[in-house]
Amino acid sequence: MSTKQLDGKTLKNMLIGGVENLRQNSEEVNDLNVFPVPDGDTGTNMTLTLEGGVAAVSSDSENRVGDIIGKFAKGALLGARGNSGVILSQIFAGIKEVLEKYDTVGAVELCEAYRSGIAKSYASVSNPTEGTILTVFRESVEYAAKNINKSSSIEDFFKLHIEEARRSLARTKEILPALTEADVVDSGGAGYLYIAVGMYLALTGELNAADYKPAAAPTAPALDFDRFTRDTVMERGYCTEFLLRLSSYKVDPDAFEIEAMRAMLELLGGDSIVTYKEGDIVKVHVHTLDPGRVLTSAREFGEFLTIKIENMELGHSDVEGVKKKIEQKAPKKKFTVLTVATGEGICSLFTDMGADGIISGGQTNNPSTEEFIEAFNNHPAEDIIVLPNNKNVMLAAKQAAEMYEAARVHIVPTFTLMEGYGALSVITPGITDIEMLCKNAERAAKSIVGSEVTRAVRDVSIEGHEIKTGDYISITDGKITSVAEDRDAALIEMLEGVDMDDYEIINLFVGEDVDDDARVAITERLEELYPELEVIVYKGKQAIYDYLIAIE
Repeated sequence: MSTKQLDGKTLKNMLIGGVENLRQNSEEVNDLNVFPVPDGDTGTNMTLTLEGGVAAVSSDSENRVGDIIGKFAKGALLGARGNSGVILSQIFAGIKEVLEKYDTVGAVELCEAYRSGIAKSYASVSNPTEGTILTVFRESVEYAAKNINKSSSIEDFFKLHIEEARRSLARTKEILPALTEADVVDSGGAGYLYIAVGMYLALTGELNAADYKPAAAPTAPALDFDRFTRDTVMERGYCTEFLLRLSSYKVDPDAFEIEAMRAMLELLGGDSIVTYKEGDIVKVHVHTLDPGRVLTSAREFGEFLTIKIENMELGHSDVEGVKKKIEQKAPKKKFTVLTVATGEGICSLFTDMGADGIISGGQTNNPSTEEFIEAFNNHPAEDIIVLPNNKNVMLAAKQAAEMYEAARVHIVPTFTLMEGYGALSVITPGITDIEMLCKNAERAAKSIVGSEVTRAVRDVSIEGHEIKTGDYISITDGKITSVAEDRDAALIEMLEGVDMDDYEIINLFVGEDVDDDARVAITERLEELYPELEVIVYKGKQAIYDYLIAIE
């Protein structure tokens, strides 16, 4: 088989094939984790990112390469989560910048587009690290480009591309010492290889895109209809979502400004409004007491493709689990603070400390670019301060900030929940110098000694430690600082490595697997070992990490 010109239908099948092959191997990618802890999520993040792209084109009948890649890239951009997912979305954004002008393309044009993906993905990272997905993609594209000419087929391009991607992935272990020591290749690079292979298998017919089924959405808890009786007064309203195709006999779809839709929703008293326009399709999310009026007014612009209405009194929630009444919009605040967090106790504490909104997520559950944008819309202000609190969330937060135009968004570089705790401690209302406030928050975050204690999921020799499956380890500032057979011993060994003369408070957040007796026991032990320091213990209820520690 030899494909000289790639059309939109074939490209769509290839993209679906890439996502399917990645999904089938996502757990293997997740397991390529340097530290032997149960928090690998690269494969999951990359899959969810590209599933956003597939959702945008799955029902599309367009046969232009430019139309398909444009919609796919946009969907991946909004669905991007985790650093590898964001980089992946930028790869396809770069490919889109070249392909969007074509109806069909040959191997030479495809090479040009993939080179654009190199430039776009590298530019998305402030300090690109070689030995990662960036390297694997760049080297495999450059190799294919050197060996492609006008007589080459699309199959030729992908064969060359995949051959070098395999070699490049193997070399990542030689480039990054951490990979060498852990005896693993880069997880993002491995994920990309599965995508490229899946695209090739779909091109050759060995992988049937028609078999693709989107990942099943999490099962929603059963609704208790007795929560809304004949005597209940509606207060929270209806979560209303719809896709609307703009109609030429009603408006000019190309000239239509999405702000017209937003203005209409605000005039009707809508809350938690999120609106996007992609081509002639508009996506809307709004909380309203009168969905009928919203739908009737929306039809002034076009006709519905899908509609979903949920009674929020029954416990339906939006992306952030908003639990407020629908009421007249308040004037914009000077600034709002949004923080990524997980664990019921930690979320409650962060809210008490002044966070205006919690974006649910963190390790193994990275929020997407779109979730950040929705949170921005749900908490309007002149300035929005964001605490990502996870190194793997940072790029999605930055990408959302770059896309958002309704406010100035400031990303404070907090890389752990404990750094977020430190940053929140100095953010106070009434400040007018937002730049200085963010700098102070960053300094406070960096002043925290933060650590986390969890169990190892495999045997490994790393950083001079011999770790066995089931051992407890502490990780402090990205380094393993203790290894022990029980969590309390791991915690205490970690603390012994800190010069406590420089600090006053030990904050300990106990996870969901630590019962009350164990919590009381470790509190008493710490008070006995450090009588000069204040020991504060919270029920953080976080998963994976039995202990999170913030020393200040």
